[in-house]
Amino acid sequence: MTATDRSIELIQTAAQAAADKLAHDIIAYDVSDVLSITDAFLLASAPNDRQVKSIVDEIEERLSKELGAKPVRREGDREARWVLLDYVDIVVHVQHSEERVFYALERLWKDCPELDLPEEAKATRGKAAEHAKFQAEEDSADLGGLR
Repeated sequence: MTATDRSIELIQTAAQAAADKLAHDIIAYDVSDVLSITDAFLLASAPNDRQVKSIVDEIEERLSKELGAKPVRREGDREARWVLLDYVDIVVHVQHSEERVFYALERLWKDCPELDLPEEAKATRGKAAEHAKFQAEEDSADLGGLR
């Protein structure tokens, strides 16, 4: 079994929405062979809670406006560290970068086929590591000024 045309359409639109809101490391997996509850997972992350929320809101708005899809479940909203949007056909995980590293969902699904994503979404790969390096350099420069 493979992801349906509908789930691929949802994944593509959600990935583009996430990329438009500057999400990091957007990736999608076809999990239809290993899970009966959904066809595909989309993973994306952001360096702060406010951006996580912004990405989630954009995904929800675009899927609703462009494809008439509304999530049947939305979890993790209050903390905005890891928000899950369940559209039945697909499940979207938007995580704070720290949660993304800690829970490493990619490890769980690495044996599942990756779904092709829009170019803008593919271009986000490795952005979290870049951001972390930049942040560490900034933090150490700030500390240098305190001496």
